Amino acid sequence: MKTPDATFPISGSAPFSLDVSCIRAITLDLDDTLWPIWPTITRAESVLQAWLADHAPATAALCASPGTLREVRNHMHTTRPDLAHDMSALRRESIRLVLQRAGDDPALAEAAFEVFLAERQRVELYADALPALAFLSSRFPVVAVSNGNADVHRVGLGAHFRAALSARECGVGKPDPRIFHAAAEAAGVSPAQVLHIGDDAHLDGVGALNAGMQAAWLNREGHAWAHGPQQPHTTVPDLLALCRLLD
Repeated sequence: MKTPDATFPISGSAPFSLDVSCIRAITLDLDDTLWPIWPTITRAESVLQAWLADHAPATAALCASPGTLREVRNHMHTTRPDLAHDMSALRRESIRLVLQRAGDDPALAEAAFEVFLAERQRVELYADALPALAFLSSRFPVVAVSNGNADVHRVGLGAHFRAALSARECGVGKPDPRIFHAAAEAAGVSPAQVLHIGDDAHLDGVGALNAGMQAAWLNREGHAWAHGPQQPHTTVPDLLALCRLLD
């Protein structure tokens, strides 16, 4: 495990200098920033599979083949580009399609999706998440910005957030500057007064920089920056390292 310094080396030119004095709000990614996403999705899909076994056995049998649901979701991305920014609709319609393929009642898709979604909200936070949220929300308005369908209130973190924006609500997702600008507006500040924090170098880092925000790249695994000379203002191995930098 890396020593939690405020910054650590990344490839390319030196990162921009973080200007703490002009930060008036925080925007924050959710998945893989506050909790690891894939264990959550894997568990939610297992719960969904168990529900299908009870309510739509033919579909459960079809989904028992590895990669079936992922193949259906990839198909939906191609055939329903209108749902590109709505992870809930993509998941629900993928379930509906696999129900149809198996010969089960496609109307079961609504209930099946709700089973999946409820489990998807049961996340296991990184150890630094709650202390960091307490620190950040005591000093700044914090706005969640996510391309996914986590609900900060159902997750149990709503008290720390001024607002929460999703790609579904905005009609665009990260790295589009418009979702970042909407988040700054929700916080009541200009983009230049926002520090965005997230784990995805492209969606969060490049997206925030192109939106005119300062960017803190949460790089838990120590990856190299691979997005050219434009660099995040700071790179941290965990959220508490960032809090120390802001204190």
